[in-house]
Amino acid sequence: MAIFKYKDEEALGIVLSVDTATVIIKVADLDKLRRMQVNRLVVLQSSKPGQHLIGLVQKITRSSVEQEQTGQKEADEVEMPALPPQLNLVRASLIGTLIDRVGMKENVFRRTLETVPEIDAKCFAVEGDVLTQFMRVITNVPGEGQKLSLGHYTLDENAEAFLNGNKFFQRHAVIVGSTGSGKSWTTARILEQAAALPSVNSLVFDIHGEYMPLTGNGIKHYRVAGTGDLGNKKGLVDGILYLPYWLLDYEALITMLVDRSDQNAPNQAMIIARTIVQMKRSFLETNSQKELLENFTIDSPVPFSMDALLTELNRLNSEMVPGAKAGTEKQGDFHGKLSRMIARLENKRTDRRLGFLFQLSEEATQLSWLSDLSRTLLAGTCQQTDKKGGIKIIDFSEVPSDILPLIVSLIGRLAFSLQQWTVPEKRHPMALFCDEAHLYIPERAEGDAANEVSIKIFEKIAKEGRKYGVGLVVISQRPSEVNHTVLSQCNNLVTMRLTNAEDQSVIRRLLPDSLGGFSDVLPLLDTGEALIVGDASLLPSRVRIQEPNAKPNSGTVDFWDKWLEREYKEGINEAVNAWRKQNLK
Repeated sequence: MAIFKYKDEEALGIVLSVDTATVIIKVADLDKLRRMQVNRLVVLQSSKPGQHLIGLVQKITRSSVEQEQTGQKEADEVEMPALPPQLNLVRASLIGTLIDRVGMKENVFRRTLETVPEIDAKCFAVEGDVLTQFMRVITNVPGEGQKLSLGHYTLDENAEAFLNGNKFFQRHAVIVGSTGSGKSWTTARILEQAAALPSVNSLVFDIHGEYMPLTGNGIKHYRVAGTGDLGNKKGLVDGILYLPYWLLDYEALITMLVDRSDQNAPNQAMIIARTIVQMKRSFLETNSQKELLENFTIDSPVPFSMDALLTELNRLNSEMVPGAKAGTEKQGDFHGKLSRMIARLENKRTDRRLGFLFQLSEEATQLSWLSDLSRTLLAGTCQQTDKKGGIKIIDFSEVPSDILPLIVSLIGRLAFSLQQWTVPEKRHPMALFCDEAHLYIPERAEGDAANEVSIKIFEKIAKEGRKYGVGLVVISQRPSEVNHTVLSQCNNLVTMRLTNAEDQSVIRRLLPDSLGGFSDVLPLLDTGEALIVGDASLLPSRVRIQEPNAKPNSGTVDFWDKWLEREYKEGINEAVNAWRKQNLK
């Protein structure tokens, strides 16, 4: 049964002008004008029978001069020109069409405009029971498996707000909001929904350990090894991640080992490349990997010995070669030119904060170890031995900030590369949740080599990931500081309250032109309330996000309440010791 059955006398106004997807509606009755509010829905008559056009109110204006009713003029009064009549105008963006019947289906909403309203077409309100029925049509996403429940529409709290789960991850997504707006809450809600699926496969880059409270059969936690983990023989089965240096590609290795400001940097990079290729070849020959020997490159994830690399660099740095005269020697081509690089490498190798890269167990230096790591991090729930933990939350909180972009992008590249090299019929889709994305996918590298490497990898994932089943969810409190190329590839936007003008400007650019005014409410959103626009949402909507079962550690401290306490636990000595040990335990 059709849900829009209006009578002519119920019209709020008539169409005065039409411009592509924007219409201007004239409302003569002041009482009817009061029923129209910005960001509310209206229905307009279509030129096709059985169809109605849905509009979103953007702006309401009323002339400031009202026609005055004057009495009899005085004899000497100068006759005044006639004042214009009162004019009430409403601007609305057309966002879709509701069709009474398509085949056997009734009340089908489509985000297309097959027609536009004619001049003098009538406009009606969407409110009360009609609004509830319409929102139920919107939430009726085809296929139970596609529904991703977020909460309830602000327009109608009786209507549950669903997203299309397929399109949300296929087309990439952005979740943004100022501190305390509910951004992590929203992310946790999505993760809990996904964790309930039997074959979910996702990685969460948890930069500050916010998502530790999230638990359940579909969720597993991992942590990049910190200084306190070195030497205790814990590994993948214990949730401790070591990420060997040999997993880094050429650009990342050069960034890690070579100081670009050194005048000998080009020579050092060349030597590093040549030596690593030789050592990888030697490793493959020793392990009888004939097939790999024929095709490997410097970027191939093949182990090599850091001890052997240092030995070769020291040899070249002190090499003496035969001179022009018999019996004499002269300095080799690289004599003394590698000293700074060797010292740099030695410092990093002995830095306990980088133990997860350089201080490895015996198994992490074996060719088979990469398969174990990949199966741990990149297998969906149904592919795992215990059939649990398709959502893998990786805690990066103990990774030094200067190399954080390198390490996060290392795992991103690992995920993308494996999906790329998996035959299509065996490819299982996965999503990457990039929390605090502005820290490792910045708008500008600004000369930082680690940022340049990370930006390059995530730009590639954003542009090509959909072809290989890699979805990207970019999460940040500062969208203006996130790489705009990556943001432009995200076709779903979930934005919480944003108070910074630069951040609001970025979001406006991501919105369709017809919905530019939709962003005006960004600084007014309540905590836990979001604007949702994109391919996964049939209707640009304002949604109140449902509370997740487990709230993330937002890090928000109640200052005033804490200051009211008469006593508190003093932990300065412990903090000093932890700082010195680089270990909170």
